[in-house]
Amino acid sequence: MESLRVDKWLWFARFCKSRSLAQQLLDSGEVRLNGRPVGKASAAVKPGDELIFPLGRGWRRVQVVSLGSRRGPASEARALYEDLPPPRETAANPLEKALER
Repeated sequence: MESLRVDKWLWFARFCKSRSLAQQLLDSGEVRLNGRPVGKASAAVKPGDELIFPLGRGWRRVQVVSLGSRRGPASEARALYEDLPPPRETAANPLEKALER
């Protein structure tokens, strides 16, 4: 398996409690995959991709390390990604600085 649906990956990595919540997050239009908005839950992620998404009161920025094959325990989920520094927020758009590279 060389790619996985982004909604499944967010669920496997335990960022969302269910796939339907992952789909709602993706439908919000605020999730970025490699700097581009994700339009559908069926978008594919692969190791090396970068995701930026709202989580709680802030933003989360992670790099996909592995795809996984199930929603396992937290220790297994933690091995699926590497945390990156959160995007710098601006008053106009919290993703503006993150997308400037």
